[in-house]
Amino acid sequence: MAHSLTIRKATAADAPTLTTLAHDAKRHWGYPEHWIKHWQDDLTISPEFVDKNLVYVAEADAALIGFYALIIRGDKAELDHLWVAPAHLGSGIGKTLFLHAMQNAARRDVSAVEISSDPNAEGFYRKLGAYRTGETVSEIDGEPRSVPRLSVDPKSKL
Repeated sequence: MAHSLTIRKATAADAPTLTTLAHDAKRHWGYPEHWIKHWQDDLTISPEFVDKNLVYVAEADAALIGFYALIIRGDKAELDHLWVAPAHLGSGIGKTLFLHAMQNAARRDVSAVEISSDPNAEGFYRKLGAYRTGETVSEIDGEPRSVPRLSVDPKSKL
């Protein structure tokens, strides 16, 4: 892990960098470029989104290397984003961000954090205590694509 990892609240000015990071991280899984374009809206982080939600960044040596976004809805939350720069995958930053998000949710009396996981990331979330509650099916290139729906009790991570 980087020597000087800091987790801080994102600012609206971070939005373009977070958008680039989300796109780079999604590309890491080898998806065709037209799929990335299809997901562009989902992967774009606007300054308004940062202002309205709990968005936190992992910063090391003045570079943003990961982030997450929690959307709170009553006593439930959605982990809407959790991305780590590809060069830092496997370094523990994702786990650090996930645990920070769970502590953030628990402090707000959230009973469950739900996640629509990239299929490639399901194992990561399950290793950290999330369990599968179902799946969301969408269509891309005329084919169904199943995305795991997961849930985790944030208080179990304290």
